Amino acid sequence: MNNIPEVKLGLIAVSRDCFPITLSQTRRGALAAACGQKGISIYEAKTTVENEKDMLASVEEVRQQGCNALVVFLGNFGPETPETLIARKFCGPVMFAAAAEDTGENLINGRGDAYCGMLNCSYNLGLRKIKAIIPEYPVGTPEDIAVMIGDFIPVARAILGLQCLKIITFGPRPQDFFACNAPIKGLYDIGVEIEENSELDLLVSFRSHKDDKRIDGVAGDMAAELGAGNNFPDFLPRLAQFELTLLDWAEAHKGARQYVAFADKCWPAFPQEFGFVPCYVNSRLAGRGMPVSCEVDIYGALSEYIGACISQDAVTLLDINNSVPKDLWEAEIKGKYPYSLQDVFMGFHCGNTPICKLRKEKNTALKFQLIQNRTLENGGTPDFTRGTLEGDMEAGNITFFRLHGGPDGTLQSYIAQGEILNVATKSFGGIGVFAIPEMGRFYRHVLVAKHYPHHGGVVFGHHGKSLFSLFDYLGVPDIAFNQPKGMLYRTENPFA
Repeated sequence: MNNIPEVKLGLIAVSRDCFPITLSQTRRGALAAACGQKGISIYEAKTTVENEKDMLASVEEVRQQGCNALVVFLGNFGPETPETLIARKFCGPVMFAAAAEDTGENLINGRGDAYCGMLNCSYNLGLRKIKAIIPEYPVGTPEDIAVMIGDFIPVARAILGLQCLKIITFGPRPQDFFACNAPIKGLYDIGVEIEENSELDLLVSFRSHKDDKRIDGVAGDMAAELGAGNNFPDFLPRLAQFELTLLDWAEAHKGARQYVAFADKCWPAFPQEFGFVPCYVNSRLAGRGMPVSCEVDIYGALSEYIGACISQDAVTLLDINNSVPKDLWEAEIKGKYPYSLQDVFMGFHCGNTPICKLRKEKNTALKFQLIQNRTLENGGTPDFTRGTLEGDMEAGNITFFRLHGGPDGTLQSYIAQGEILNVATKSFGGIGVFAIPEMGRFYRHVLVAKHYPHHGGVVFGHHGKSLFSLFDYLGVPDIAFNQPKGMLYRTENPFA
């Protein structure tokens, strides 16, 4: 995935000058060694920070080493002003953690008081309004803090990605499709750039790629990827031409930014003018860390990109689409899985989920968009409504989430961990049977009550911890989740 950043960590130890500096230095070395044992590459800065000049020297040292994320380590109490100014001068994601005491046999000259120092560090960060990542329990042994650093890496990767992200749209956003009409001010609030274009701009660029010599190579790659699911071999050059169009546009228009995500209009005029539906191409780019959201869903593209940074894996964007029929639940889920009928639903989209996340043994294939075929081709032999990638999704853990611009322009978010069940959907599109504990209550008191659209980002695996840390760092005021039974939502009727 060359469209997401690589995290290069630096480690700076700080020392309050009334404590032995050797305490911080020795503990810093032990922490660097613990990171190495866990396979975490981290540059150990030689400058230990006691004052503001040390602070400037340490930041310059890690910059010279190419570090773009930083761990500030309180090996003892730490100097409050210099240690917090590290985060301001560094201009990248910074995590703060503090050393636990080493042994009960050395609590006179060997006591560092970093437990106390962490309080003043946090207080000073607040005074200066400096953002930083502070773990859930930020004090520990070298081995403990190495685990915290491992948790910090995906969050840092997402922060770095957002700092350099441009979302490119081709619209306008569909009429009467208000899921895609969220205010974009929230993007600027978190430093994301946006470039909005017309469908005509995209069409002109697509036509200019008609005789591109690279088309045969891309079509061949598509054929190899689809294998037995290549239902329309003659059709692949159209899709290859479009893929090249998007990739070239990204390169030509990223400007001062390093990373790109797209939010494209895909109906109703698109199939007739371009000659296909773009779902399969969208799936391929999402699999490479450059998501292309459907229906000009800008915050959907943002969420997908965040998911790619957090997981370093393919992501998708799905409709929270339809309930599971009771007879299907009784036949395939009841007694086999610990989920009620209200805990399960089907996540669906026309065909934008990367092929690596679909069950190839369940007829995964290049197909046509059934709904558009009914509307635009009168249900006849499909031509320009071809281009979806369809199949049931692989069973496994997922995190369903969204970062969204609310009606008043402020950011809001939700995170819900669950799984895709190994249950045949008996339906069409890229689709799966999803299970999220207490989904019925979450659906009513978060998704409905807080006015979320039907699109949600899906990251494969349980990544709620990283997503929560990221959204908290970004200052998102509302981070909702699927609350367990007995923990009432604010709008939930306690007598129901």
